[in-house]
Amino acid sequence: MKTLTTTDELAAFCKAAAAAPYVTIDTEFLRERTYYAKLCLVQLALPGDDGEAVLVDPLVGDMSMEPLFELFRNENVVKVFHAARQDLEIFFTEGEVFPEPLFDTQVAAMVCGFGEQVGYETLVRKIAKANLDKTSRFTDWSRRPLTEAQKTYALADVTHLRVIYEYLAAELDKTGRAKWLHEELRVLTAPETYVVKPSEAWKRIKTRTHSGKFLALVRELARFREGYAQARNIPRNRVFKDDALLELASTKPRSTEDLGRSRLLLREARRGEIAEGIIEAVGVALDMPPEEYPKIDKAKDKLQVNPALADLLRVLLKAKAESAGVAQKLIATAADLDAIASGERDAMALKGWRREVFGEDALRLCNGEIALAARGSAVEVIAL
Repeated sequence: MKTLTTTDELAAFCKAAAAAPYVTIDTEFLRERTYYAKLCLVQLALPGDDGEAVLVDPLVGDMSMEPLFELFRNENVVKVFHAARQDLEIFFTEGEVFPEPLFDTQVAAMVCGFGEQVGYETLVRKIAKANLDKTSRFTDWSRRPLTEAQKTYALADVTHLRVIYEYLAAELDKTGRAKWLHEELRVLTAPETYVVKPSEAWKRIKTRTHSGKFLALVRELARFREGYAQARNIPRNRVFKDDALLELASTKPRSTEDLGRSRLLLREARRGEIAEGIIEAVGVALDMPPEEYPKIDKAKDKLQVNPALADLLRVLLKAKAESAGVAQKLIATAADLDAIASGERDAMALKGWRREVFGEDALRLCNGEIALAARGSAVEVIAL
């Protein structure tokens, strides 16, 4: 098992990879104690049973990842990952680059009928006909030296991936669903997927009220927390958790004495910079004119779900998913169906390949243009 520890070694491997049709890639990282994931190891493998497979150790010496980023920019080499989102976030954060072209075997497997968010271990067993030793899954990848068991585990994540990729790529070509995969991957290679703007952080917090003043408090508190966490590279929950944020939005503390009465705020957040940031954020929200409060789309609140229509859409979805050999949740979620049944027309289920498979008939069903009929154990669509 070869471990690369210098920029020159990485550059030599990437030069060889530039002549290959694809390279398989995985990472090991830690993020429990940081806001941004800490890259601890990169695994790379070239095609073929005897294709070179290496570990890249960014924690040893003064290695630059630029040779790998240059390979990512090489559009003649397919970069293959499994469940790529967190890997791509790391590379985008460190190098502001996305691998092009990208192939995600988890997404491809869903498109090929393996179910929703199928795990790597399942694909290894079903496609590569092998078993994985997962005992090193939760080890501390920042500690050195790495054990032989860790190295074996890490390399298995890219060596079996070669067989899986070749199988799924052939399936996509055979079924003509390669464009489905490309549609799904657009989200993964969009910068906005990974960039959390402090001013937008409040939208991730679930609240039970649409009061403009309350939401202004949530927004300013979330803005402070996100900016503080990003600047110091610590998890946002280390600043204060969501339940504490909502409590602060309700109690509106204006002094450290007020903060001392909080039931949910961590002790460290009741003094110093965090306490000052909380008090300032509350002050900004309370002094804000109503016209600057966060705006809620009240039109959506007025939409009423037609429960009978929602049930019919579920029956249609089940039939369409079985016919296409694709997991139902990949086509449409329960929320999508309720949205369509309430009159919304911006759901993901009505766009792209999902529209072809399900969305067109879903709209026809809503418009009374088709009916559903049972034929034995199957459901058929009947034009009216």
